[in-house]
Amino acid sequence: MPSGPMRNLVTGGAGFLGSHLVDRLMQAGEEVLCLDNTFTGRKANVRQWWDHPRFEFIRHDVTEPIKLEVDRIWHLACPASPIHYQTNPVKTAKTSFLGTYNMLGLARRVKARLLLASTSEVYGDPDVHPQLESYRGCVNPIGIRACYDEGKRIAETLCFDYQRMHGSEIRIARIFNTYGPRMLADDGRVVSNFIVQALRGEPITLYGDGSQSRSFCYVDDLVEGLIRLMNGTSTGPINLGNPHEFTIRQLAEQVRARINPELPLIEKPLPADDPRQRQPDIVLAQRALGWQPQVSLEQGLEPTIAWFQELLG
Repeated sequence: MPSGPMRNLVTGGAGFLGSHLVDRLMQAGEEVLCLDNTFTGRKANVRQWWDHPRFEFIRHDVTEPIKLEVDRIWHLACPASPIHYQTNPVKTAKTSFLGTYNMLGLARRVKARLLLASTSEVYGDPDVHPQLESYRGCVNPIGIRACYDEGKRIAETLCFDYQRMHGSEIRIARIFNTYGPRMLADDGRVVSNFIVQALRGEPITLYGDGSQSRSFCYVDDLVEGLIRLMNGTSTGPINLGNPHEFTIRQLAEQVRARINPELPLIEKPLPADDPRQRQPDIVLAQRALGWQPQVSLEQGLEPTIAWFQELLG
């Protein structure tokens, strides 16, 4: 363990989640290499650190190998919203497989600990509710979401095979729906969709009748969970998410009430393989990390709406 600041590589560090993690690491006095190909990341998300001596931005695609000297690797690089990961599904699958393979190779060479940002999508359209880490999922391997779902599943496989074969230090976080400032307006995620539509005075679109459920974790809570996982002794996989479940219609109604109560809700056909339920069981995170979310949906929507108000002008 180095005596000075830790040298951290954050792949996908200019993205929504990655940039908030970069903030926390920089505020803690650590060194940060922010690696991003800017496909969905934005340099503006880390602009405040641009000239800081402990920060470096590297434009690079994780599907290509890279040689660096680091102590810890936070591997977040991968488009995470359906619109973006379905734009080029082969590239998404390559990012999950080759990107994780390259980062594990780097971690092995420099003896760094690696944290993989996996996803609740590994559970697919679950027939177990809420989802525990022991549940193996119900994923369609040939569906339109498989490039991401199966990509993250093989990324987890690679991590554990590196651990078994090479003794690599790994940490696996299965991240559930996360929201907050710096989300993209066009990412197709339900929170950003509803807020952007409401701010533009458009009808709020529900896919299906809105009875499908999700659990929404504010980004600050999620980053705290990632840090505790990286610094702790548990390998995982560990679910990180807010266990409070809401229907999509309830979310739409909350957003509408805060922005424009007169807006109508309209229904459109449900996309293929869209999960009916998604709720994390976080007992393991509570026990192993002493972690649970602190920010309610009502509290987290306020700064998120404020972010989009500024973004949209």
